[in-house]
Amino acid sequence: MAYPEQFTGFQSPSADKWLDFDKNSWTPRPFGDHDVDIKIECCGVCASDKHTISGDWGGCPYPLAVGHEVVGKVLKVGSKVTLAKVGQRVGVGAQVWSCGDCRRCKSDNETYCTKQIDAYGAPYLDTGYTTQGGYSSHTRIHEFWVYPIPESLPSAEAAPMLCAGITVYSPLKRFGAGPGKKVGIVGIGGLGHYGVIFAKALGAEVWAISRSRAKEADAKKMGANGLIATGEKGWDEEHKGTFDLIINTANSFDGFELEKYLSLLDVHGRWNSVGLPGGDGISIKNQDFISNGCFIGTTHLGSRREMLEMLELAASKGLQGWVEEIPISREGLQKAMEKLDKSSVRYRSCMVGYDEAFGA
Repeated sequence: MAYPEQFTGFQSPSADKWLDFDKNSWTPRPFGDHDVDIKIECCGVCASDKHTISGDWGGCPYPLAVGHEVVGKVLKVGSKVTLAKVGQRVGVGAQVWSCGDCRRCKSDNETYCTKQIDAYGAPYLDTGYTTQGGYSSHTRIHEFWVYPIPESLPSAEAAPMLCAGITVYSPLKRFGAGPGKKVGIVGIGGLGHYGVIFAKALGAEVWAISRSRAKEADAKKMGANGLIATGEKGWDEEHKGTFDLIINTANSFDGFELEKYLSLLDVHGRWNSVGLPGGDGISIKNQDFISNGCFIGTTHLGSRREMLEMLELAASKGLQGWVEEIPISREGLQKAMEKLDKSSVRYRSCMVGYDEAFGA
């Protein structure tokens, strides 16, 4: 494989023209002893990509290539790298650096490091470099944030797990999803469908929770024991006080009756939100959760240990997400963003065809 002096990618030029993906090149940051260069093969599409470049979450450093669910082949490794080797198929998720020395980093909580660096749009240490994401030909990543992909997992299946998958897998594991536990997954989309798949694989009783029954058949194919439709009268009555854990992946809080969701939890059950809806959020009163003493919180991605464990679980059990493949190009990315906007993805998109777009 030829070694590039510059990386190339599809960058969004500005907030008002965020869909006009320009194919540009840039010089990557200086190569370090612990760095791994990866020739990208495919990259999943996350709603975070759209929110970032469209300005939904405020300003970002344009021009910017987003994408943070990368799978590709290792092209080069630094002199001190031990966690990857040239030619290996690997993945990279939404975080690409942490300090490695703080209390959080040393306790398998490196995604909560106060110095953490995101896969795109983040200033990188003292180099002045802004991280660019996976809608690109190559990426340069510290070895700790590079994960070997099991041979049995197809690249386009593995890629979306590196953000969407780990975002739900981490709380499922941390909060005890398994045999004898009842788990609810709110929202059956890019995140939620992985929540159903992984919760079932871990041995829990799993219920999909959605506004209507439109996705009921799909949810049951993914492994759900049933579906609760919150648009139906009295939807909360039958399951009150029975859930050990509910993971909320919903992308909107419009008409969201939080107190009814919380009433589904058993004593000291957990409500864990991992979606990042826009808007003003929802109000919470002590009265909403005093009757069962439930815990309300959130989690962020997952540790390296959890990532490797998740990938091995998927490989050993043959787990697959519902992934639509779209060839990467300006038009392809516009199509992916349109599907996100219309919530028409079933249930995660992955950009492929990188050799055609960037050259072999």
